[in-house]
Amino acid sequence: MRALICGISGQDGALLARFLLDKGYEVIGTSRDAQISSLRNLKRVKVAVNEVTLSSMAPNDFRSVLQTIKRFAPTEIYNLSGQSSVGLSFDQPVETQESIATATHNFLEALRFLDSSTKFYNAGSSECFGDTPPEGANESTPFRPRSPYGVAKSTAYWQVANYREAYGVRVCTGILFNHESPLRPARFVTRKIVSTACRIRAGSDERLRLGNLSVLRDWGYAPDFVRAMWQMLNIDGPMEDFVIATGKSHPLEEFVALTFAQLGLDWRDHTDVDESLYRPTDIAFSLGDPSKAHRVLGWIAETKFEELISSLVKSEREAAGI
Repeated sequence: MRALICGISGQDGALLARFLLDKGYEVIGTSRDAQISSLRNLKRVKVAVNEVTLSSMAPNDFRSVLQTIKRFAPTEIYNLSGQSSVGLSFDQPVETQESIATATHNFLEALRFLDSSTKFYNAGSSECFGDTPPEGANESTPFRPRSPYGVAKSTAYWQVANYREAYGVRVCTGILFNHESPLRPARFVTRKIVSTACRIRAGSDERLRLGNLSVLRDWGYAPDFVRAMWQMLNIDGPMEDFVIATGKSHPLEEFVALTFAQLGLDWRDHTDVDESLYRPTDIAFSLGDPSKAHRVLGWIAETKFEELISSLVKSEREAAGI
């Protein structure tokens, strides 16, 4: 089995590379310029440089995508690249659309052009739904995205569905809710909370500045979600789309409180709400219904919310020597 991971240097890409290597896959990873791409995340999950093949590819360039697929003839493609920050998408809406929707379209058209039997996984997002129903969003819940990022992910989702139905290509989308790990970049709010809290515990007098603390999110552990990606491509029968989530939602305030509590601190003594950090439009409530994934794939989110936070805090303290 040969897997092509587009976005191998990111959180999900690095974790997936480790997962597939452990299953005996040959792994090819792409970035726009493989010679200067950061391999920090791969090193953190103990993937040696000689265990994977790195190749330069521009996902928003059809010729580049086509040539890469022809060169490596992968049995599976995981499309995990693209602008990944919801907040940044408000400042870079065109780049967000091109790096997500245009890139996905290029993969689909290349597979159709080559008449390929390659299986293709597209990274969807809970941001497609916007605010979810109280019982949680499932595969039939209508989309109402509230950010340029959500709009781009929605576009890519429907492209995948259309190519699967119209041309019979073996493609699917995983509609993943929030999933975290120590590999998250500093701009993500979960990493910001954990790293700031750890510095304060070590003696820093800084304050944690956050936006709306009342938003609720369905947070899971990224290694659990990476496992679901592989299961979706190795399903018995036709390819399908799946919601991947824990099925439990928590307010951001609870995430902050538990993080500081892990460090023996009261979050209220160190945190300020800054309204300048509010997004132009935001999702108040986000909850996924993963019952189809459990029923069809046998997948469940094994890591509990409290365990997730404990893992993040432990890793941050070890990295910082605290």
